[in-house]
Parts: sequence; structure tokens; C-alpha cells
Amino acid sequence: MTTALITGANKGIGFETARQLLQLGHNVYIGARDAERGEKAAAELGARFVQLDVTDDASVTTALETIAAAEDHLDVLVHNAGILANDGLDGPSALRAFDTNAVGFVRVTEAALPLLRKSANPTVVTVSSSMGSFWAVTNPERPEYELPLALYAASKAAATMLTLQYSKAHPGIRFNAVEPGATATDMTAAFGIGRPVEESARVVVRLATLGADGPTGTLQDENGELPW
Repeated sequence: MTTALITGANKGIGFETARQLLQLGHNVYIGARDAERGEKAAAELGARFVQLDVTDDASVTTALETIAAAEDHLDVLVHNAGILANDGLDGPSALRAFDTNAVGFVRVTEAALPLLRKSANPTVVTVSSSMGSFWAVTNPERPEYELPLALYAASKAAATMLTLQYSKAHPGIRFNAVEPGATATDMTAAFGIGRPVEESARVVVRLATLGADGPTGTLQDENGELPW
């Protein structure tokens, strides 16, 4: 059975990605910072829960140790935890944005690598954003052109670049970043935009279930590879 870990999965795209992977027969671990919410989400879906705060080294280490004690490998890692970081432009806000959206990727990936290497078909998916694409944010025909989200955009650019660099450093593991599409979640509520979460999660699931001959080191949306 394929085993997957999804960070920030107690709601939104992460929660729906977990639901869809479970429907495909995967063994899914929901990682969430808030234990009460995470346990409730896992119980609702029939998934497993691990307390996981991507900004806390000890939390990440303990979460992966918990999975390692129960499983002999990890097939799929979905980096979904993230923040919009639109509450101001200052040093503390910038540190928080990058710690969650980019450094958290490094923490969790490094802790998960030993289990991923034991998989016959290891895959890592970063829920990134075309807000981190120079091509998108400089294109007046793209919705990203008008969105004033400097810290979110910069931290997602970092997350996409980290995904690419990890794909080069670990050619035996597929690393891909995904633009899931504007989605109606708590994160986007202030903008009043977004499609149903089920549609965006399908984009994540497609990359999470690639075959061994699938691409690596890419940024993709539902239509394929994006320039960035």
C-alpha cells in the first residue's frame, strides 16, 4: 500500500488531497500543527494523524519518527502547509513567511528522505504558486500581475527553486511543484476568489500519483508545465 504524508492537511487543499488519495487506496498521514483539528480531520477521513509544525524542528523530527515506527517507507510527501503572509511588510512578517513556506520544505524533506529512499516510487509534491513565477507576475494577462502579495510570492518562488534543486540532488526521487489554481479556502477568503477545493486537489493528486517515468524538477498546473 502506498503511504503518503501531507502537511497542513486539516483543511483546504491538503484535506481534500488526503480525501482523494484515500479514495485511491493510499495510506494517508495528515500532518497538522493543531492536534485537536488534525485529529478531527483524520477521524473524519479515516486517515492517520501526526502532529507536525513545519516551523519547529523537534515537531518535524518527532512526526517522521512516528511514521517510521509504523511504516517501513514513505512513497508520497506533499508539502501543503503554507501561509498567505499578507499582514504587513516587515522583518518579522518576512521571517514568518519564509520559515513556513520555504524553510519548512527543507525541514520536512530532510527528515523524510530516509523513508522516501526506501520507496520503490518516491514522489515529493510542493503546493507552490505561480505567484512565485517571474513569468506570471510580469504578465498583464495573468491574474497574478495584480495581486499585492510580496512575501507570499517571494517565499513561493523560494519553495519552487528548492523543489528544483532537490530534484537535481536526489535524482532517484521525483520532486515537482504545483500551481493548484485559485481555490476557495480560508486563505483566499479575503479576496473572494477561487474554485471548489476538489478541482485544485485533483491537480495535486495527479502529480502525487505519477509513475516512475514521470517528470521531475518542474512547476506544473492542470494543463502541464509552467514557465517561471
